[in-house]
Amino acid sequence: GFALDTSRGMLSCGSLVIATGGLSIPKIGATGFGYDIARQFGHSLIPTRAALAPLLFSPEILSVTKSLSGVAVDPSEISHGKTLFREGMLFTHRGLSGPSILQISSYWQEGDAIGVNLLPDTDNLPDRLKILRKDHPRQMLHSVLSGLVPRRVAEWIASDLGMDAPMADLSDKKLTLVAERLQKWQILPTGSE
Repeated sequence: GFALDTSRGMLSCGSLVIATGGLSIPKIGATGFGYDIARQFGHSLIPTRAALAPLLFSPEILSVTKSLSGVAVDPSEISHGKTLFREGMLFTHRGLSGPSILQISSYWQEGDAIGVNLLPDTDNLPDRLKILRKDHPRQMLHSVLSGLVPRRVAEWIASDLGMDAPMADLSDKKLTLVAERLQKWQILPTGSE
């Protein structure tokens, strides 16, 4: 059992739970105190790492995604290996957040890419884009994409891929690249918050 000398006197018990918090946010007082106590009683500890945390982008990626800060995409599918979460995602001034990102952060390992699908409910997107090209040949790519994803995301994709042109000017190959950015974007976070 355990004997505790407290400000309210001696307490004894057969089992003891010590709630100390964790290491997540040191600037608000989080410490490794709980881990120190566990070691004192002979418990083994698994290596700690961040979980349920927003993911961060490198300055290079932020330079092209900074215009998206505050834009939410819901639903989105975020994957790491065989693990996938289908919930909302939020672009931030530092990277990505939102329910799907917070969930995948528990599985993500530093140095690994994550997969981002901004249109998880759309099947055969390249063919759908070809139909949209036929139906709206004079519209700019970003205008057409604005019907599928938030406007700022549509503008960013068209600009980043260097394809913001009338739909009639975009080849099947280019439309396939657009579809891949929308549904198979691979991004390498640099860390977590």
